[in-house]
Amino acid sequence: MKLKLQKLKNFNGRKGPLLFIVMDGVGIGKEYEGNAVYKANTPTLDKLFKSRHYTQLKAHGTAVGLPSDEDMGNSEVGHNAIGAGRIFDQGAKLVNKAFETGKIFGTEIWKNVISKSKTKGTVHFIGLLSDGNVHSHIKHLFALLERCEIENVKKVRVHILLDGRDVPGKSALNYVTPLEEKLETINKKNNFDYKVASGGGRMITTMDRYNADWSIVERGWKAHVRGIGRNFKSASEAINTFYKEDEKIIDQYLDSFVIVDNDKQPIGKIKDGDSVVFFNFRGDRAIEISKAFEDDKFDYFDRVERPKIYYAGMMQYDGDTLIPKNFLVQPPEIDKTISTYLCAEGITSFAISETQKFGHVTYFWNGNRSGYINEKLEKYIEIPSDKIEFDKAPKMKAEEITDKTIELLRSGNYKFGRLNFPNGDMVGHTGNFEAAVIAVESVDRCVAELLEVVKELDGIAVVTADHGNSDEMFVIKNGEKIVKTSHSLNPVPFVIYDPDYADEYNMKELPEAGLTNIAGTLLNLLGYENVEDYDESLIGFSKH
Repeated sequence: MKLKLQKLKNFNGRKGPLLFIVMDGVGIGKEYEGNAVYKANTPTLDKLFKSRHYTQLKAHGTAVGLPSDEDMGNSEVGHNAIGAGRIFDQGAKLVNKAFETGKIFGTEIWKNVISKSKTKGTVHFIGLLSDGNVHSHIKHLFALLERCEIENVKKVRVHILLDGRDVPGKSALNYVTPLEEKLETINKKNNFDYKVASGGGRMITTMDRYNADWSIVERGWKAHVRGIGRNFKSASEAINTFYKEDEKIIDQYLDSFVIVDNDKQPIGKIKDGDSVVFFNFRGDRAIEISKAFEDDKFDYFDRVERPKIYYAGMMQYDGDTLIPKNFLVQPPEIDKTISTYLCAEGITSFAISETQKFGHVTYFWNGNRSGYINEKLEKYIEIPSDKIEFDKAPKMKAEEITDKTIELLRSGNYKFGRLNFPNGDMVGHTGNFEAAVIAVESVDRCVAELLEVVKELDGIAVVTADHGNSDEMFVIKNGEKIVKTSHSLNPVPFVIYDPDYADEYNMKELPEAGLTNIAGTLLNLLGYENVEDYDESLIGFSKH
């Protein structure tokens, strides 16, 4: 079906470009000492938030296709929602349905996982162990283990990645202890051999993204596959030891470790004939380890040995490059994204961010699709991220993104541009409040520069966020300050900066407005009618 946009009758957009700015992780939360957005010096945002074209949008839970309003939003779901213009069932919701219906266990992929390792091999599960529900959920792992028990799988190994990011910073034992108890119960009941084999903090082990730091994946490979890492008798022993050695450390930065037997031999190396399931449902931090298992040509690090195994993901993490080849749950099929409409109309555009969020303004924005929709009309720019803990350099690459965006705007080649400043999210995840304040202030200054150029070019800018994070850096429980490294459930700002505004449109009263209302709004600001499939635009036009 050929996509087509219809021109608005009373509004043609502006002479200059439309710039869409995502301030990743900058939500609107309560005004308290733990809100880095509130405490930061942000003259630009302060002014924008008083604009007549300002509102707040829901960026979590059911508003973005997640199972409940207790589920925090994230950058992947957020950019999916913005680019799609309507709600699609996402990650956890899709996986939950697959487990609830039992459909996941009726697939050929699951049957292969069992059959290919049942004779002499081992079934291995690798993934993030928490109930954060952003990358994974511990209940999914438990359901997989219970199914293995039902299907009489005698040997299972679990390789755990510790969270401390989407859940409290030092909560690993809240998940490891029940897991160890679960495995022990299965073993005693059936005389099986189910154990935790290796692990490590998610920012140290296995879960890198966007090719930012392959040494993270290499550490995971060494621990899970080769049995190389610091030795412990159990996962709980490893965690307690790390906590004692460094009282300030949080789970996401715990070293990789390997569980060994009484002879100090690894109890769960991945070997020929085994099956491996990566049970994360979110794609960005699952792609690289999947490549390590699947790619014949691989030069990111020396794998030394590559066992002949059957590998499957919870979902397919990249539909265009088919990573992984085998997956248990079908991803959402997101069609007719805003960029497909813009390309069909011949509208030129660019997308830019640094490595940490480059995939969000491209792959996720385009509905989980890699590459260009139309390379003749689009330009994608990636600014390489620093390989450093983000609170050590909280300005990140905001200035470089700004400079390049200004160059693209002034070129006159693009009618629409989109960018992501990762600072509020990536620095927020470190739990460092002072660094988060600097991060937000850096974004504020960069937004000010961009708005000046938009004004100079007679254009429009839209400033928003994909979810909150820096707006809630700690919580107080029983009088104790607890550092919070996960996303917030707070709404996000949405503001239209239009220096040439002449009373053509106004903000609508939409109490349940969320990120999916943005796409139709952008089409309107470009001078086009909203399309039938999209959620309602946030603006309405005067009749005259």
